[in-house]
Amino acid sequence: MARVSPEEFPDPINDSALADQPGQSRAVLAGGCFWCVEAVFEELDGVIDAVSGYAGGSKETANYDAVCTGATGHAEAVKIIYDPTKISYEKLLEVHFATHDPTTLTRQGNDTGPQYRSAIFYANDKEKELAQAFIDDLNASKHFSRPVVTTLEPLKAFYPAEAYHQNYACQNPHQPYISHIALPKVAKVREKYKELVKPQSPIPGQ
Repeated sequence: MARVSPEEFPDPINDSALADQPGQSRAVLAGGCFWCVEAVFEELDGVIDAVSGYAGGSKETANYDAVCTGATGHAEAVKIIYDPTKISYEKLLEVHFATHDPTTLTRQGNDTGPQYRSAIFYANDKEKELAQAFIDDLNASKHFSRPVVTTLEPLKAFYPAEAYHQNYACQNPHQPYISHIALPKVAKVREKYKELVKPQSPIPGQ
């Protein structure tokens, strides 16, 4: 599919524009390729939508070609819109840390560069406190064999990625990267968090 220019999307979504709608909250998380992160969170009951995009850099560099250079400050990130009466921010964090490696600074598998960093983009002090406490607990319990290096970064803006990146795993379940990298993460969620997942996976055949 032809790439779509960021100018075809609305202006960047800043914190005021991300104000929660009635019954909705949002979280912006990064943990490697956004195709995988989006696929994971689309599985969860209570998640209304998951949008692939860029966070951490400027509007001018919020496009895939620029972000792939690793020089923009952006991370491939996903904005998760969810119903907090069905799933909590803390539970989203739990699933996030269970489905990527938060102990590698700029690498997830074969994907290398700062655009693939593990990051939590917090919109307010409460999100920052919850995320820091979660990371502190993981480190104190030695849940991972190495320290968690996930960065906590203020959410200044979120830029939706090009149209062809959206719902990528759902639309391309047989694409090799999806079948070898994303789908095992989805399977892990459906096995480990059975009580949290939607009855039917959005990804065909899952």
